[in-house]
Parts: sequence; C-alpha cells; structure tokens
Amino acid sequence: MEGTLPGRAYQRVDLVREAGGQGARNGPYRWWTAVTDGVERLGVLRADTDGDDAGTREALRALASLVALLLLSKRSFSDSFARLVRTAPMNVAAELQWNLMPPPGYAGHDVTVGALMEPAYAVGGDAFDYAVADGTLHLSVFDAMGHDTTAGITANVAVAACRNARRRGTPLAETSKAVECTLVEQFGTSRYVTGILAGLDLATGELTWVNRGHHPPVLIRGGRWAIPLSCPPAGPMGSGLELPVRTCREQLEPGDSVLMYTDGVVEGRGPDGAEFGLDRFTDLVLRHQSEQHTLHETLRRLMRAVLEHHGETPDDDVTVLLARWRGGDHGVLTP
Repeated sequence: MEGTLPGRAYQRVDLVREAGGQGARNGPYRWWTAVTDGVERLGVLRADTDGDDAGTREALRALASLVALLLLSKRSFSDSFARLVRTAPMNVAAELQWNLMPPPGYAGHDVTVGALMEPAYAVGGDAFDYAVADGTLHLSVFDAMGHDTTAGITANVAVAACRNARRRGTPLAETSKAVECTLVEQFGTSRYVTGILAGLDLATGELTWVNRGHHPPVLIRGGRWAIPLSCPPAGPMGSGLELPVRTCREQLEPGDSVLMYTDGVVEGRGPDGAEFGLDRFTDLVLRHQSEQHTLHETLRRLMRAVLEHHGETPDDDVTVLLARWRGGDHGVLTP
C-alpha cells in the first residue's frame, strides 16, 4: 500500500498513470484506478491505453465502475470471490461478524461513515452497525466479553436485538434495554456486551447517545479539538445490574466527526508495555484529517498505527467507527 502507484491510487481514490514500455512520453500508458462502491474501496484496477486524453480517462473511470458492479453482483453468493480476496484463514467468529455488519464505508444524507475492525480474520466479540432511517443516522459499537466464538455469537445476538428494536422505532434507552433482555434470555448473566448506541439527526446535527459500560465517544471539532463526550454509563448489556439508562445530547457543527471505538484501541500495549492511549489515538485522527485525507484513508492509517504499536498482533479486538456530519455540504461527501 505504501510507496507504490496502485497504493497511491487506492489512498487518493483517483487515476494514477505511469509510462508504459520503455517510459516513452507518447504511450503506451499504464493506469491504476480505485474500484469503489460509493465510498467503499473494493480494490485497484490496472489498465493499459495508447492515449492520455479526457476520453481515455472517462473510459477508465467507467470501466472501474463496471468492474465494481460485477464484483458486487457476485460476492454475496460467490465463494470464489471470498477465496480470492482473503490472504489468510478466517476464524468462525470473524465469519459471523463480517456477514452480519454493514459495509465499512458509506456516504449520503449529509454524512460520511467509515469503520474498521482488526484482526480482520480473527476478530472475536467486537461489532459495529449503522443505518439511515427517517432522517436519522443510527450508530452503534459493541464489545462482547471474551475473544472466542461464543463472544462472536454474543455480539451477533446484541446487534440483531438492537436492529429489531430500532426498526420498531424504539428510543435509544429502551433499545439498549431490549438488547439486555435478549442477552439475559439467551445466556443468563454469563455473557454481556458493552456498547454505545447513538442517533444523529441529519437535519439539525443533534447527537443523542446512551453508554452501556463502554468508552465514551469522542467529538472531533474543526479538525483541531478532540472532546470526549461524557454521559453517565449504565451497566453492560446482559449483566443484569439494572442501573438507570440515561440519554445524553450534543449539538454538532457542520464538519464535526463522532469517533466510537472499543477498548482494544486505547488499552492495547506494545512490546514495551505502554498503552496506545486515548491521547495518541485522537492526535493521529486530528493529524490525518489536517492532511486532507478522506475519512476512510484516515481510518486505514489510524489502524496501521494501532497495529504497529501492538507489534502487528493485538491482544484484543480493535474496532473504530467514525461518522462525519456535513450539514448540507453534499459536494464533499465523496472523494
């Protein structure tokens, strides 16, 4: 990804040209272009052409779009596609999670959303979810107790229970209680999940959320300030503690981002025993945003830094969900 032309095309979501043959100025030319589904980056396409003009570039973009449609039409039922894109065996918990969660990138309705999980092929109990309905962006992050297949099942049940309540129009606090009841019915109090459940009014920018024993979300404002959003936490869902659940509110400004994450990000320790920490985490987000990277490239670089700190093998699942409210500026939703 780093230091290559296809990597640059992927990072910038743009056409990148190199001279073909012996490097002649007048072609043939080799091109690299990102293949995307909306703002989700599926990969990079290589194509060779004789010319370099506006028509050629438009044809290359059209070709990349066609390839994206072909991939999307097949990957939902093609094991061949799954085998081609995997670089290592995937554990059962990760197989459950990735088939449950929405795509890792979305843009529309005045918001851009991006999410990443690591280790991608061996994730245990982490999960994220988002959806748009009736002018509200729903966001949630879950962290189930444990790092095994049962933790993955617990997280799956929590996400399904959350969606079930949300699709009935249930308020946030009651949705978290519905998740609690479902987990207790299935597991007693032997399995639980922490989580943040949030809703963003896409017209006004008002953010509401509940904290169920989880790290608080962080507000990124003006690309300069990172502000933890405090809210009295209730107990983890499934723990049966029956603590009061409070709904908190924050008014966003156009361009603000909301950052949600699991404890594997900030509590993970490097070879020297030092935690990655919230300050380092938010500083990286601010730095990459100031460098004018797309939201999804910011997330990729952030996850790269987290994994490097962990020595490439995190002790816990690492999940990040980042949503940016544009407040009417549709022109900057897509790369």
